[in-house]
Amino acid sequence: MTTTADWIAGARPRTLWTAAVPVIVGTASAIAIGGFRLLPAVLALGVALALQVGSNYANDYSDGVRGTDIDRIGPERLVASGKALPSSVKRAAYLSFAVGAVLGLALVVVAGPWWLLAVGAVAIVAAWTYTGSSRPYGYDGWGEVSVFIFFGPVATLGTMLTQAGTVTWWAAAASAGVGLYAVSLLLVNNIRDLATDALAGKRTLAVKVGEVRARQLFAASVTLPIGLAVVVAFAHPWALLATMVALPAVIIALGMRMGASGANFGVMFRGISGVGLAYGLLLAMGIAL
Repeated sequence: MTTTADWIAGARPRTLWTAAVPVIVGTASAIAIGGFRLLPAVLALGVALALQVGSNYANDYSDGVRGTDIDRIGPERLVASGKALPSSVKRAAYLSFAVGAVLGLALVVVAGPWWLLAVGAVAIVAAWTYTGSSRPYGYDGWGEVSVFIFFGPVATLGTMLTQAGTVTWWAAAASAGVGLYAVSLLLVNNIRDLATDALAGKRTLAVKVGEVRARQLFAASVTLPIGLAVVVAFAHPWALLATMVALPAVIIALGMRMGASGANFGVMFRGISGVGLAYGLLLAMGIAL
């Protein structure tokens, strides 16, 4: 029988900062121009978290039924480990997406604009087809692109738009930095699982470009946001607070470039989660100030 702890673990709580940070930065951007609205901010956070949890369950289900996760190195998955029936995990994904859709509808009713409903629908489809459908785009190397778009500009600028009614160039720069840290988290997993993914026919970006280039891409994704914080600082000088993560970011990047393997990937995952979260919070603080 699947326990509550199993379902919580299946939601992958350590990844949820990637959903929360863009909403926090988007809200800070609205504050900076005097457009903060509490209810849209709360609803946007609810949408982001629900879609992220739904995406995690959908990924667990799809990879599990395909057999992709059977020999994976990382934490056990619900379906692959046999802790939950595939149908149950699939229903959990659908329920999460439904919650996100309802909250998204409420957000648009409260704040508009109505065309954001289409954006939300595309986000749900993208979350499912990442590993679901007959031709999952995550199996063809497009996962990092999707993560950057939806966990960067879409979530950050969408949050700002529903509160302030507009977006700015410096918010776009901030959203790119946030999106890159979400990409780096995915790259850790894909580099770790490169060999087993290749055997399973899952051609992630890491599989397609090779281990050396994938590690180079990871290093770029964890260091480029520092430069983007400097760009944001031309409009909001306190955004330089985010550069405080530069040293740990560089250390993590060097560790990956030098060939981190085995248990070290767990350290990398936790390290980049901490850096990404700290970056987002510090950037948001700097923008709001």
